[in-house]
Amino acid sequence: MKIQFLGHACFYIEEDSFKALIDPFLSTNPQAPEALPDFQHVTHIFVTHGHGDHLGDAAMISGKSNATVITNYEIASYLGGKDIPTHSMHIGGRTKFDFGTVKMTPALHGSGIETIGGLIYGGNPCGFVIEVNGKKIYHAGDTGLTMDMQLLEIEHIDVAMLPIGGNFTMDIEDAVRAVEFIKPKRVIPMHYDTFPVIKANPSAFKDRVKNTEVILLNPGEVYHL
Repeated sequence: MKIQFLGHACFYIEEDSFKALIDPFLSTNPQAPEALPDFQHVTHIFVTHGHGDHLGDAAMISGKSNATVITNYEIASYLGGKDIPTHSMHIGGRTKFDFGTVKMTPALHGSGIETIGGLIYGGNPCGFVIEVNGKKIYHAGDTGLTMDMQLLEIEHIDVAMLPIGGNFTMDIEDAVRAVEFIKPKRVIPMHYDTFPVIKANPSAFKDRVKNTEVILLNPGEVYHL
């Protein structure tokens, strides 16, 4: 499995015919690599919540690629109004797809969608456990630390993507505790340094995590699972 970090909370995942973007905040993302593909080959897009730095370019990329956007019911309804193909889920739901399975997990955050006409209700924020060919990744979305994360231990996560930037999400201290709850084999920190208010030191996170491999990726870098 190819896992490419594209800055902030955006990742590109590729495994066989499965080619997916998670939280495609790209065109206005100050961390995004300069040379980005147009992603016309993407098959799926996962959106954890409605904020612009996560919903991002989902509609534009899906419009070019016809990728199915997997997200909560409210965001799926919003995108469906733009003729974007969607698959709606909600917290706790697990669904089989042709590529594997997806479970939608809780996140403690907001989800409002900013439009010219004002803020639209974006439903519950979420994370995803995505399983392809027996490999499981967990993208937490934007969230604070939650006791529900203890339930993820039984999922036997291969790679967890966790926010560490604080202010809007978990900080390093809480993210370390989240690793203790989830017990993934590997963890990639995300959602830090994009803006001054979420500045954090990923090396400090790495130094504090025990019994889990910490993978630090600069935007554009790839990890192969």
